[in-house]
Amino acid sequence: MNRFFRNAMAITMALAAVACGQKKEEDSKAPAAAAPQQEKPQVKIERVMAQNVSQTETYTGTVESNLKNNISPNAPYRIEKIYFDVGDYVRKGQVCVDLDKSSITQSNIQIQNQQLAIENARLQMENQKVEFNRTAELYNVGGISKSEYDMAKLQYDQTVIAFDNAQHQLDVLKSQLNLLNTNTRLVAPMDGIVTARNYDDGDMYAAQPILTIEQTNPVKLIIKVSESYYDIVQQGMGVDVTLDAYQDQLFRGTVVTKYPTIDQQTHTFPVEIFMSNDKQQIRPGMYARARINMSSSVHVLVPDIAIVKQIGAGDRYVYVYKDGKVSYNKVELGQHVGDKFEIISGVNDGDDVVVAGMSRLANGREVVVVQ
Repeated sequence: MNRFFRNAMAITMALAAVACGQKKEEDSKAPAAAAPQQEKPQVKIERVMAQNVSQTETYTGTVESNLKNNISPNAPYRIEKIYFDVGDYVRKGQVCVDLDKSSITQSNIQIQNQQLAIENARLQMENQKVEFNRTAELYNVGGISKSEYDMAKLQYDQTVIAFDNAQHQLDVLKSQLNLLNTNTRLVAPMDGIVTARNYDDGDMYAAQPILTIEQTNPVKLIIKVSESYYDIVQQGMGVDVTLDAYQDQLFRGTVVTKYPTIDQQTHTFPVEIFMSNDKQQIRPGMYARARINMSSSVHVLVPDIAIVKQIGAGDRYVYVYKDGKVSYNKVELGQHVGDKFEIISGVNDGDDVVVAGMSRLANGREVVVVQ
């Protein structure tokens, strides 16, 4: 009985093996399933046109006062009184600082003494003149010798010289007094604002200026412009200026000076711009950006969303659509004008550029345009 079951099991397994082999052979002969067709990427395009684009350049700099003056004496004096502090407005001719007057007192005494010396010299000269005239009369009638006459004349001439010297010395002392008055009472040479005060009343003046006064209307900005624009930049040109302190405001400036030389190292030339500051909003030291319209050129404007940056490089590209395919065009960018970029090269007037769906694109790939 057991042998019967063993034989039946062996026959069953053999039949199963034959059936399995036939199945594999049939599967190997069956045709392979067709691969699904690759779907074309969908894109949106926009036609670009050439336009007249203003060629502007932006330069940075720091605002400076139009004029700056340091109030200082010509010698070390003790400071008696400082009449202004930082932020005060002063007018031309106002007294800003009074210094120690002891030297003026001494100078006045010297002048008084010199005036007495002049009076004595004048009396001696007049007396000697009388004596000389008497000697001359005697000499004319033969009453005295030639040597006596010459001696009298010499004495008179010496008193004249002494009188002239005394007067000259008085003039020198008066000039010194005027200088002392100038250097012990310091006045503002111009209208302006006090921007620095380095001493207090009673201090001894040393090296630093006592006060610094700056004229802040107008203010100026000095920028360095490329020599390629030397013929374009002219005196009187308008300039748009923005300040970090007032980001929402636009200030108007004017080119007042174009320097006549080019820097050999940087190949730039300085340009001085004046800005009116009636409201005293602009302060020296503020960071500024000056935008100058140099000329205009006709270039294509492309939406900024169409610009593709190449990974790992600074190059920029645009996908241009034509006849169902896109080409990967390298472009040279110009200015950013609103929501568009000026294209110097790489895209032509009337081209259709891809503005959406760039992530699946490659050069030469077929695409489907959707609205």
